[in-house]
Amino acid sequence: MDEKIKKNLMKIACKARMGVIEGTYNAKSGHPGGSLSICDLLAYLYFEKMNVDPKNPEMKDRDRLVLSKGHTAPALYSILALKGFFPEEELKTLRHIGSKLQGHPCINIDGIDMSSGSLGQGISVACGMALSAKISSENYKVYTILGDGEIEEGQVWEASMFASHYKLDNLVAVVDYNGLQIDGKLSEVCSPEPIDKKFEAFGWHVISIDGHDFDQIEKAFSEADTITGKPVAIIQKTVKGKGVSFMENQVSWHGSAPNKEQYEKAMAELNQQLKDLED
Repeated sequence: MDEKIKKNLMKIACKARMGVIEGTYNAKSGHPGGSLSICDLLAYLYFEKMNVDPKNPEMKDRDRLVLSKGHTAPALYSILALKGFFPEEELKTLRHIGSKLQGHPCINIDGIDMSSGSLGQGISVACGMALSAKISSENYKVYTILGDGEIEEGQVWEASMFASHYKLDNLVAVVDYNGLQIDGKLSEVCSPEPIDKKFEAFGWHVISIDGHDFDQIEKAFSEADTITGKPVAIIQKTVKGKGVSFMENQVSWHGSAPNKEQYEKAMAELNQQLKDLED
């Protein structure tokens, strides 16, 4: 990846993480841990990969994204605001009465393609979108992001079987493998390992990457574009709470909001990271 593009994406991801902290702090609730771990992915998709237009959010040929792990909406909202779908100031209204930015994505928000949050269901809807494109001879791609704990849901594997059967090569599922879920370590709660082999057994093309390395992210999605006749699963290894030192790899931040002191510390860290990138 071009170094200038990479640096810009790193800045966007950092700003997105700031938006996650801003939103969850003002909401006094939310899910910062898993939101922070997907900011790099979302920065790449919305600012480098996907065909979307904030001035025409319903355009027919737009690429679709389904956030199957809908509780990480703060990250998606943050990226959409940075992209220009709505003012960044609205991130402070997360989960407030009367705000359109509720705890899980809703299709009444420009840029949101599915109201999600019930774990396991997003990938099924993504399959439907991808099949619709095939039937209608449309060229858009469908991307869906799943949590590693989410793939313990049986519906995920029913959808995986469906996607393979219908040869949905316009579908890319990304598993955010940060190793932690609400009840603890993935390996201790109900390990879905080996994740790559399971998707392969269901007939998917599988790519494993470091989800915080933009070179690997770009290479994976470029490879996905070359695959025909089968869906693609990208297993991205990430750090829950990425970018905020005291949140990283801490399961307690799955669904806890920062208090004022923690908010100030997190924002100071992220501001420093952004400053370092801009120097």
